[in-house]
Amino acid sequence: MALKASPSEQALLLDLQALDTRLAQINHRAKSLGQHAVVQKMTAERSALNSALAEVNGNLEDAELELGRVESDVAIVEARIKRDDDRLQITSSVKDVQALEQELASLRKRRSDLEEIELTVMERVEEQSSVVRQAQSAVDDLQARIAEVEAERDVELGTIGVERTNVEANRAAVAEKVPADLLALYEKTRARYGTGASHLRGGVSGANGVRLNENDMVAIRSAAPDEVLMCPDSFAILVRTDESGLG
Repeated sequence: MALKASPSEQALLLDLQALDTRLAQINHRAKSLGQHAVVQKMTAERSALNSALAEVNGNLEDAELELGRVESDVAIVEARIKRDDDRLQITSSVKDVQALEQELASLRKRRSDLEEIELTVMERVEEQSSVVRQAQSAVDDLQARIAEVEAERDVELGTIGVERTNVEANRAAVAEKVPADLLALYEKTRARYGTGASHLRGGVSGANGVRLNENDMVAIRSAAPDEVLMCPDSFAILVRTDESGLG
């Protein structure tokens, strides 16, 4: 059985379609904001900077570990020097004195060598620390720029969201006036073909801008005003008005 709805009820579908078209435009605008691409690009840059930061942090940690080992070696040598010095002060054996003095000379040479190594490693630690600070600063600066762009994006999305909410409210108000079976057909058609209702104006289907052939127009003219028709080209619900050119 063909679906029936009054011409005025069918005409509501044109308002509904206009609002759905507006919502699609709003959603497209939200997805197409320039800030999305900028944030995506900067996020990729941040990932690269974070990788570089991780690498230089690793270099710094290696240098600090090496410095720790050298400092430990220095501490061990100094402890042995102190021990031998203490023993030298209390020994009365000439042989022991000679042995301790030789060992002390060797230990002091070892300490001197280690202190030179320690100085070199300390310089490397300072260099790597500087590199890390620069890398971290680059990451922080980029993150700040990302936050600025995201804030700009969020402001625009907020404005768009308000507009979307208003349009959705208007759509809900219109949809309430449409009979349930007609609304269900509209929603099903729109989901399947992208357009739920098409205005027939001057023999042209508004959904795709195609002029209907004469055979189709004859069938449309012979249909009752309350009969719900489908556009033979766009497959949307064909809404007839005084502008349809059916007289």
